[in-house]
Amino acid sequence: QAQLLESGGGLVHPGGSLTLTCADYAFGFSRYDMKWYRQAPGKGRELVASISSTGDSTEYADSVKGRFTISRDNAKRELYLQMNSLRREDTAMYYCYVYRLATDVWGQGTQVIVSS
Repeated sequence: QAQLLESGGGLVHPGGSLTLTCADYAFGFSRYDMKWYRQAPGKGRELVASISSTGDSTEYADSVKGRFTISRDNAKRELYLQMNSLRREDTAMYYCYVYRLATDVWGQGTQVIVSS
């Protein structure tokens, strides 16, 4: 059974916005730092944003700074990625990730396509 389930991807025009959600179905969501990665066609997986377990600290890849916002709701056990001013180069499969109990845990991904 999947522990992480992403949703919210889709087709959007350049300059548009999307919000991705990652629901965590395992125990202890609030204990762990969480991350969003993405993988564009023909490229390696790229770290997009990370957030501390409490949500107090965030980090972003230079390519998305000022446009993307990572956040979380520990009560709902959900992770979010608000994406604004989307560009064609943001087209990718987006994954949420957690390192939990000495294991890399990945969601199945949600596809984002930025195209006119």
